[in-house]
Amino acid sequence: MHAVSPFRLTVLAAAVSLCLPAAAQDAQPSKQPVSKPIEKKIEQVEIKGTANSYGPRRDDTATKIVVSSEEITKYGDTNVLDVLKRVPGITVNTGANGRGGEIRMRGLGAGYTQILVNGERAPAGFSMDSLAPDSIERIEVLRAASAEFSTQSVAGTINIILKRSVKNRLRELKVAAGASSNAYGPNVNLQLSDRIDTFSYSLSANAAQDRFEFDSWGQERGTAPNGQPNLLRNLALEQKGKFTFLNLSPRLNWTLGQDNTITSQTFINANRFDNRFRELSTTVLGAPQPYADLLNEVENEGDYLRSDLSWARKFADGGKLDLKVGINVGSSESVTVRSADAANGAPVLRTDILIKGRERGLNSTGKYAKTIEKGHTFAFGWDGGVDTRDDLRDETDRLRGPARELDQDANARVKRLAVFAQDEWNITPAWSMYLGARWEGIRTRAKGNTFGVAEASSNVWSPIMQTLYKIPGSKGDQLRLALTRTYKAPSLQSLSPRRITSENNSPTVLDFQGNPNLKPELAFGIDAAYEHYWAEGALLSISVSQRKISDFTRTLVYFDGARWVATPSNQDSAVTRSLEIETKFPLKAVMDNAPAVDLRASVNRNWSRVESVPGPYNRLDQQTPLTVNLGVDYKVGQLSTGGSFAYRRGGPAGVAEPARLCLAPSRTGPLRAVEVRRPAPAALRRRQCAEPGLPERDHLRGPGHRQPDPQLHLPAGRALSADL
Repeated sequence: MHAVSPFRLTVLAAAVSLCLPAAAQDAQPSKQPVSKPIEKKIEQVEIKGTANSYGPRRDDTATKIVVSSEEITKYGDTNVLDVLKRVPGITVNTGANGRGGEIRMRGLGAGYTQILVNGERAPAGFSMDSLAPDSIERIEVLRAASAEFSTQSVAGTINIILKRSVKNRLRELKVAAGASSNAYGPNVNLQLSDRIDTFSYSLSANAAQDRFEFDSWGQERGTAPNGQPNLLRNLALEQKGKFTFLNLSPRLNWTLGQDNTITSQTFINANRFDNRFRELSTTVLGAPQPYADLLNEVENEGDYLRSDLSWARKFADGGKLDLKVGINVGSSESVTVRSADAANGAPVLRTDILIKGRERGLNSTGKYAKTIEKGHTFAFGWDGGVDTRDDLRDETDRLRGPARELDQDANARVKRLAVFAQDEWNITPAWSMYLGARWEGIRTRAKGNTFGVAEASSNVWSPIMQTLYKIPGSKGDQLRLALTRTYKAPSLQSLSPRRITSENNSPTVLDFQGNPNLKPELAFGIDAAYEHYWAEGALLSISVSQRKISDFTRTLVYFDGARWVATPSNQDSAVTRSLEIETKFPLKAVMDNAPAVDLRASVNRNWSRVESVPGPYNRLDQQTPLTVNLGVDYKVGQLSTGGSFAYRRGGPAGVAEPARLCLAPSRTGPLRAVEVRRPAPAALRRRQCAEPGLPERDHLRGPGHRQPDPQLHLPAGRALSADL
């Protein structure tokens, strides 16, 4: 429930490149006389790239979009989320506080889109907008699953690869600033690298701060079972804060021999987030909220370190072995002060909330690949690890003293193991095939002082097939087909039965409680695409996909006799379908002597149906139905500029029988919607979002209507297993 400017523009207010020239060869000119040089005829060789040269997107059997380091940095982005906004098929929803955001493919987030950093899942609580584009070597977008990576990728996978290549004696400093209608801040990036005999190193450092301030609004409307209005409430939200972060990415390489290297790569992130937001509500009709003027002051600090040591070795018989072992540690601390005063100024709420989290983990991966024959490569490997997390939540009501103090602590351990095998085969020059299979097992154990021991385990087999067929006789026409089995594992928060409470508890401001009985959502998928490469750098792509999701998880809302509670539950199945049309081309492909202008456009239309929710509007509540992206980029010499436009369309969606969520349209900003309605079934009224700038939110029915308790509590020692 927030408003943003229709445009977000990144301005390089200050761009300074201080490049200290390399002195790889310092030899002084000789003072001895030299003889007359002998003239030699030098043969000149000219190499030209053609449309038939190799390109990962065009020639790889697996459906993959690769965004190179040059493409990432050439537009001056200071935020990796701004880079992803230009990638077709990806939607970035801005976070509720104006920063961060959820990355989606096929309009699906909330765990359906897998985000990886160097092939591994990003840590809990890690904000992608704290990752500097200059520290990224490339971004891989996989629309269909690959056996090499986790198959927790129902919508797809985005793999962000940090810089690995080392340039000889690089010294580069960049200073920039970004601004939008409600935010601004500086950004500094430092790149160092050098090579000494068989040793090389690189260091990428980035620091930035983003200050923001904006207001947003909304409205709640409610109807009684007889259709009469019983609630009208105007809502406003005022926010002001700042986000500061520092990234360090050192990399060390040792060459032990030909095709034999050891690499150490470390990623360090430290961030601080301060936010002050005020929630105001004016009730025109119905009962007022307990706290009509609620002030929240939040201070959050987080630190994270991941370090990997890897060994890569090629053998004489054509085989290659990659081994890696890594550790990760992280901590976070958040302090929230909630306060509210009565109309006469007397304090009615003073609550302090302290949340601490600490995590550590150990992981290991391995892969062996060998070319069995020409155009035929077989690979197998493993991926495993153990992660432990400790959480502490202390809540104190200062007006009521220590008697109102609430302490919650929990400990969770997640063990995972995966093995995979894959075979890539170029059957003919025009036809290639990819076959893979992956088994993943996850076991979670959580224990807390407010609940007993909760355990859950799941095992998933994922067969995968992808094929690419280049139509004979055509210059650039090809077809793709993929069949996949993927899944979405429940998050640790969704499994933990610990309850998270809200101050203004109501049918629209709910407490949350996890469900240890959750099972993974299993999806069978099919993807098909037609691609036409009609000039150098020019592409037209039309793709369709479908996912059939079983054990679909949706949120149930119930009244426990005292408070309204939301909890996840496996409810029947769901189907999602997508259509994506993309084109991009340089202007010179259609006009002679055209300037260096690149044009791009993509349209994504998504449909879904939740079978356990009666229609209409029984779609996935987290899916974006329509996304349109347009862009133009221009570069001449050292100057590059461009612009982009993004539009996301919302609409009503059923979320809990018979609840409904309505999302308003958004242009470049977040979905500014929030409408939850749940009148009596006989009095259900079909209502669209009336005003895009002022969406409405209807109350659920009151405490007299109570749904059955889903029986969330799991007796101590009981384990839930799911073999799929």
